[in-house]
Amino acid sequence: MNIFRILGDVSHLLAIIILLLKIQKSKSCAGISGKSQILFALVFTTRYLDLFTTFISVYNTVMKVIFLICAYITVYMIYVKFRKTFDRENDSFRLEFLLVPVTGLSFLENHSFTPLEILWTFSIYLESVAILPQLFMISKTGEAETITTHYLFFLGLYRALYIANWVWRYYTENFYDQIAVVSGVVQTIFYCDFFYLYITK
Repeated sequence: MNIFRILGDVSHLLAIIILLLKIQKSKSCAGISGKSQILFALVFTTRYLDLFTTFISVYNTVMKVIFLICAYITVYMIYVKFRKTFDRENDSFRLEFLLVPVTGLSFLENHSFTPLEILWTFSIYLESVAILPQLFMISKTGEAETITTHYLFFLGLYRALYIANWVWRYYTENFYDQIAVVSGVVQTIFYCDFFYLYITK
């Protein structure tokens, strides 16, 4: 494990904590896309099924459990605890536009045609587009709270650090995962406009 991977994981976790603290402190989920959070919960669920079959390290296991718990707590806060503050009207991105092609692609392009591998591949492809409902919501309303922009910044930073992680692993371990790298680059591209606005704001 290298510093880019660790910093990427920390940035990812920090993004989630910022979002959860924002919801809890304000007792509102205004400006947050519940649909994006559902997709992220689905990403973690389908990716971390190997918790039941494979042990890699204590760090790996703990991080997976934390991400799973945080994802479902976020969904619970949006759709149950603070549902009256949820902006359903503007969170209108149609998830089938993402789920159908991602599902089809995960069956067509994967490392091996086994249930766990297809689900892992599905999670990688889905993560690359899971933020789109949130970005769509921001473009529709024309505004985003400061906390929400911090959340998106650290999510984008997590993806950028993971690209650095893959470059490092390629040169030090001769490791290259085309599915993860291409999907990660696509996901990072979605954040480029946001990064520019965040930095110049």
